[in-house]
Amino acid sequence: MRRGQGLVCLFSRPTLSPSPGKVSLLGGRGANMAARWCLWCVSATVAVALLVCGVPSASAQRKKEMVLSEKVSQLMEWTNKRPVIRMNGDKFRRLVKAPPRNYSVIVMFTALQLHRQCVVCKQADEEFQILANSWRYSSAFTNRIFFAMVDFDEGSDVFQMLNMNSAPTFINFPAKGKPKRGDTYELQVRGFSAEQIARWIADRTDVNIRVIRPPNYAGPLMLGLLLAIIGGLVYLRRSNMEFLFNKTGWAFAALCFVLAMTSGQMWNHIRGPPYAHKNPHTGHVNYIHGSSQAQFVAETHIVLLFNGGVTLGMVLLCEAATSDMDIGKRKIMCVAGIGLVVLFFSWMLSIFRSKYHGYPYRLVYFFSAF
Repeated sequence: MRRGQGLVCLFSRPTLSPSPGKVSLLGGRGANMAARWCLWCVSATVAVALLVCGVPSASAQRKKEMVLSEKVSQLMEWTNKRPVIRMNGDKFRRLVKAPPRNYSVIVMFTALQLHRQCVVCKQADEEFQILANSWRYSSAFTNRIFFAMVDFDEGSDVFQMLNMNSAPTFINFPAKGKPKRGDTYELQVRGFSAEQIARWIADRTDVNIRVIRPPNYAGPLMLGLLLAIIGGLVYLRRSNMEFLFNKTGWAFAALCFVLAMTSGQMWNHIRGPPYAHKNPHTGHVNYIHGSSQAQFVAETHIVLLFNGGVTLGMVLLCEAATSDMDIGKRKIMCVAGIGLVVLFFSWMLSIFRSKYHGYPYRLVYFFSAF
């Protein structure tokens, strides 16, 4: 037998049939059985592998759901006791930073301790509490959003982790992913009133919160007191009502209203800006905002004073020109009026130049135009 025929015999052993002179080979049937056996082994191996891999996946999913349920129930329990949850570093990392999470957390980073001397932090905290209470007692209250606070003295490690060096700061930690640029509240532009923060939250989370402020009886009491004073004056001078036709009084009242509006009192009412800003590192207090898109309450008072000085100077100039008094006194009034206008108008221009960077004009250009 040749070597090639010997190789064939190794895989298909020939057997003699009962009939003489006939030889049958069983090699084709044996190869078929071997192929089926290999296919069955591969299928069994794949099934076992899928079964082994699928069990830990289901277990991990159940564990993830249990962890998420525990976190939500813990946050709901704390919210029922206090609308704004106070957090330290451990609570923040476990409930806000670590997955899984299907809820958003609005966190206020602040410094409320007395030795920090952060007046703005206290004012912002009051507005934040009002907003959180409004959400807690709202009919639309769900576990989609929570309010939390991290004080610097209780969670300084959180400030270091986020590379934060200013307070107060509001950040939205969304349900999925990391906070983006828009998730940091622009405090210096929008102010820290509860209504403004609620609008920002609606933009970031699609959760609309109707702000409900506690009743404030100071306004009605002051209005009642003012009406009582006016009524008393009218009663005492009921026989002489000529003061109601006093042009000087009405002009002074109108002037006060105009100065208040032009100085930015309406801005303060709508935006609720802080009185001033204190740098936590240097301790330097800024009374003038560095941008033309915002202002502080102290800046409003300064502008009101400067506008009043310019107005007083113009009144003196008008009186010096139309009055019948002695010529010497009229000259003094004229010089004083010009001095007031020049001084306060130059200061007003300085404030405008500090806020609107690149403004080309100075006081000298103002006078050179005449």
